[in-house]
Amino acid sequence: MGIIPWPGSNALTATQVERRSMITTPTPLDKSPFILNSSAVAGILGGEEAMSTAALVHIFEGSRWLGRYNSPGSYVMSHSFARLAESGVCVTPPSGITQVQTDPTVLFESYGWKSPQFRSVYPRVGMVQEAGPLAAIFMRRCASLPGIMVNGRRTRPVGVTIAELNHTPALQESLNRLRIVEPLYSILPIFISIGTCIACAVYRDWYSFSMILLGIVACGISCFVIGSGTFLFTRPESSEGSLGDGILSSDGEIVLLKGGEGAVISITHGRFWLRLSFDAIRALRHCSAVLMTQAIAQLILIPQGSFFGQLMFLVSLVVSWTYNLWLSGLSNAGSLQGEILVDRVLRKPRLVKYVLGTHTSMVVFVLLVFKLKDPDGFMNNLLPSDNSVWKKFKSTIADRLKRGQDLRFDASDWSDKSFSEEERSSLKDLLEDAQAAYNGFEEHKQQFN
Repeated sequence: MGIIPWPGSNALTATQVERRSMITTPTPLDKSPFILNSSAVAGILGGEEAMSTAALVHIFEGSRWLGRYNSPGSYVMSHSFARLAESGVCVTPPSGITQVQTDPTVLFESYGWKSPQFRSVYPRVGMVQEAGPLAAIFMRRCASLPGIMVNGRRTRPVGVTIAELNHTPALQESLNRLRIVEPLYSILPIFISIGTCIACAVYRDWYSFSMILLGIVACGISCFVIGSGTFLFTRPESSEGSLGDGILSSDGEIVLLKGGEGAVISITHGRFWLRLSFDAIRALRHCSAVLMTQAIAQLILIPQGSFFGQLMFLVSLVVSWTYNLWLSGLSNAGSLQGEILVDRVLRKPRLVKYVLGTHTSMVVFVLLVFKLKDPDGFMNNLLPSDNSVWKKFKSTIADRLKRGQDLRFDASDWSDKSFSEEERSSLKDLLEDAQAAYNGFEEHKQQFN
């Protein structure tokens, strides 16, 4: 049995343990006094990276066959696959065979992203509703664009992206998988996992051998099941020929959607789905159970192996984790969804981004872009403040827009004797913000008219 050192001695804290019954032959590093423990194994489980890679399987062509390696993160993957199976909704496509549509966003990093608000311009001016998950993805896409700076006062800059939606997607579209070479690099972790598994078998470390093999099988089957689904886009029905112009808004970003109702509703209420057969859903639940079993078994059985076997197991995990980290960073699932939405569903709409220095200038810029002749209600929704200064400002802007006049101001516009000096100064700032927005609109209007 092992030697337990007395407290305070200089002996090694790791103990030399008796060889386990399932390890019957000498192994390399057999005389090493060091033993990898289960907490060390648990500390390198890369759940987020593994899940990001698994989320790409139904997007990349051929990825379903390339998941046969001992991947870390089985605990996180188990929970995510269970959520995917539970998100299913039964549908009957034209083929007549009932299938299950699942929500693939539970696998993506975009799962749980805060959805932006959508405000319709007409016919129900100011109607506010929460948009769907694709709107959040579209907002992130627009937020990453470089912006054209509009001159003027700067307090809290706001990005304003004008999206001209000229294509109306079908009610349902099947999306072909992307063909890229990056997933082919999974051959490296596959080769390492199989090699370390064989090495453990050669030296008869059956604990480590069985855990590496279980990892290869569990990850391989999981990727195969998810990759067997059909990636779809769907949207609700809309009125033909109706305009759907509106505003998506979140912290620091505004997106102006200009186009038909069908195109706009594709962003605000469209969905991505992963359609699977009932057998695949059943297999997905089994995969979730196997992955959870794997996570628990690893922590219990790996410390029972030899140091060589533990090292082989660790090498297979590190190589797999490195590949997952590289692929998830190179092909971020959230950005790929944005690419699919913009390039393949919406057919590359024209996106132009401007950066306004204040919230007030942003509101005036939006009014000018949408050419609203009766902007009162819209301004009251976007600028809810209702003191005397704001009332004067909003009435001045609304009056000029209704008359089709320029938004250029001088001292006579803010020198109201009923206001205090501080109020006149505030009104001056607001009117100058409006003028800056108007100047920016006049300078760039040819780009989006």
